[in-house]
Amino acid sequence: MSDYKPSAADVKVLRDQTGAGMMEVRDALVEAAGDMDAAKKVLREKGLAKAAKRGGRATSEGKVASYIHGGGVKGVMVEIGCETDFVANTDKFGEFVKDMCLQIVSMDGTRWISEADVPEEAKEAELEIFRTQAADKPADVQVKIAEGKLRKWYEEVCLLNQPYFRDEDLTVEQFRAALSSEMGENIEIKRFSSYTLGQE
Repeated sequence: MSDYKPSAADVKVLRDQTGAGMMEVRDALVEAAGDMDAAKKVLREKGLAKAAKRGGRATSEGKVASYIHGGGVKGVMVEIGCETDFVANTDKFGEFVKDMCLQIVSMDGTRWISEADVPEEAKEAELEIFRTQAADKPADVQVKIAEGKLRKWYEEVCLLNQPYFRDEDLTVEQFRAALSSEMGENIEIKRFSSYTLGQE
């Protein structure tokens, strides 16, 4: 820890940017000696570590929400789980549920929640395309190119891998983990359905 003492203004700015608790923000700023970007990284890492510990806890409460966009051209329905009705009824949880509807409707390619949900045949089909695109490169380079393109593809099709539309320095998973840490409960994106007029 450094001797740096964060100002109330800095604490407010970082809280507004990350949604983390006041003491967590203050400690992160102290640890990062006032460097905002480094403090954000500290918060992300701590949020992910805490969220991982909560990951196995049951999420039998929560909310289902829907959003219709473009005068009825697109629609999304999402279910987000948490552990207690107390958290489910907070403004922050409600905002997160609404934001996930907006996230999905704004990213046309969203098909799955996480990489683990992607069927093996879909992953292999994409890898085959990426390998073919890099066919003129040496074999080891082909593999690296294909893996890099696969990671980029996950950012398009997997909700948790996508840049969070309100702060593109964060992925949806990083934001979810930070919110889970702040609320002290496992918060889980359980399922979603999206619809576009005229498309199956």
